[in-house]
Amino acid sequence: MAEGKMLEEKLFSKHLNEEMEVIIYLPKQYSPLYKYPLFIIQDGKDYIRFGKLPKLVDELTGSAQIQKSIFAFLPYKTVEDRRKKYHPDGEQNEAYIRFLAHELVPFLENLIPSFQMAGSRFLMGDSLGASVSLKACLKYPYTFGNAVLHSPFVNDDLMELVKQANPGMLKIFHIIGDQETEVETTNHTIDNFLAPNEALHNLIQEKGFESEFHLFEGGHRWTYWQPFLKPSLKYMLPAHTFDLESMES
Repeated sequence: MAEGKMLEEKLFSKHLNEEMEVIIYLPKQYSPLYKYPLFIIQDGKDYIRFGKLPKLVDELTGSAQIQKSIFAFLPYKTVEDRRKKYHPDGEQNEAYIRFLAHELVPFLENLIPSFQMAGSRFLMGDSLGASVSLKACLKYPYTFGNAVLHSPFVNDDLMELVKQANPGMLKIFHIIGDQETEVETTNHTIDNFLAPNEALHNLIQEKGFESEFHLFEGGHRWTYWQPFLKPSLKYMLPAHTFDLESMES
């Protein structure tokens, strides 16, 4: 059980025309007098259940390895719902990204004190959740300034957005497995994730994004992603970045 407080909230999205669930983690000794970085996480319940992220955050904040931050976990309703919203070609993908930028961020920042800057907002996800996280950062660079990508699905349209992006606007943590050459997708196809991710990594380096990349030994599974949560948080939330004790809301 996490030492931080977990809240369950709901908001109605006009862009999606449906009610959306949000699970919010407040760090131990949270105070509305201080401002906090804001993490928004696709595949929310997977990161809680398989990633054990709240417990890991407790550990890292308790040992002062990362800043105290707010984490908003977004669960998907069904596998089909996930694909509609997360896949770059999904019928609700553009609307979902507008929901993230125009509805979810204001909703969260009305609830909790944050820095309200792109550099202090983070998007995270795995597979298609990583794809929509990266795409949202690229479409809204003045809203989201950081992306944590665990084995993202990468297509030509996403690569083109990266080519057009200002590398000074985005910080990226990116991992992919050396065995992700035959990944069974939710659309019942077998796709090579490794080659497009290597191309994405090369493009990120070529353009000069601030980034960290890991090629791990393994496949498209939480077994391999979970160990990289700690280094991703330490990379994105180094304890010295913001002096939370001196910044009043």
